[in-house]
Amino acid sequence: MAEHGRDVEDGEPSATPDPQKDTPAEEAADTAEIPGSAATTEPESDPEPKPESEPESEPESEPETDAPAATPPRRTSRTRGTLAVIVSGFGELLITAGVILALFVVYSLWWTNVVANREADRKSEKVRDNWARDRGGSEGPGERALKEGIGFLRVPSMSDDDILVTKGTATKELNHGTAGYYTKPVKSALPWDQSGNFALAAHRDGHGAKFHDIDKIEKGDPVVFETKNTWYVYKVYKTLPKTSKYNVDVLKEIPEVSGKKEAGRYITLTTCTPVYTSKHRYIVWGELVRTESVDAERTLPKEIR
Repeated sequence: MAEHGRDVEDGEPSATPDPQKDTPAEEAADTAEIPGSAATTEPESDPEPKPESEPESEPESEPETDAPAATPPRRTSRTRGTLAVIVSGFGELLITAGVILALFVVYSLWWTNVVANREADRKSEKVRDNWARDRGGSEGPGERALKEGIGFLRVPSMSDDDILVTKGTATKELNHGTAGYYTKPVKSALPWDQSGNFALAAHRDGHGAKFHDIDKIEKGDPVVFETKNTWYVYKVYKTLPKTSKYNVDVLKEIPEVSGKKEAGRYITLTTCTPVYTSKHRYIVWGELVRTESVDAERTLPKEIR
């Protein structure tokens, strides 16, 4: 029994299953779980997402197919940019040209008038000062002082100014804001001559524009010329609104184109027409009707009071 008891004690461990020792069935079960656990972890470790990596290679070929299609828009945009620069530059040139033209118009029609009128006023004052110092007869030096001016033209229907008349009708002379009597192609008579045509010219626009409103003169209007000692009173008998600038017959001693056939004492006013051009000439003719001596107060003739 004692032996039996020892056997029991000795075999107790072998008869009693060790809880920490796996049975064959459990070992088989544990072994069977490995593939299962591996299957669950397979997506984490398996780098097979090849279907997902294939689309990534497609964009690499897209620039090659899209590059030719993107070229035309770039050329179009460059073309449009070039056209925009050209149009912008041309527009700036037009604006600049417009400004220059406007300044030229201001200079021609306003500033030249300012300068010319100042010069004319200076010359007129000098002539009147000379007259005041030399009160001689009708044939005194005042009547023959041709260099500074021979007298003043007054035409109320055309201008309120007394217009200084000097020798010559060259542009440089008329640019002083004065009227001038012709020396060529026809030599003008002077008011104190016993017969002839006292022919005058002046600018119609710019440089004083003394004959600007010549078209306001009508038949029967008075035209008065003032010298140091005498008023010469003319009366308009005919106007010619347009004629060739080469028509010198209008300046003749007897202006037959105006209808006169006999010698007399005439006055002729000439200027450019239409306004702001020099294509043609506007003509006004008058005939002397009387003279009047200038008094100490230089009282105006009744025709222009």
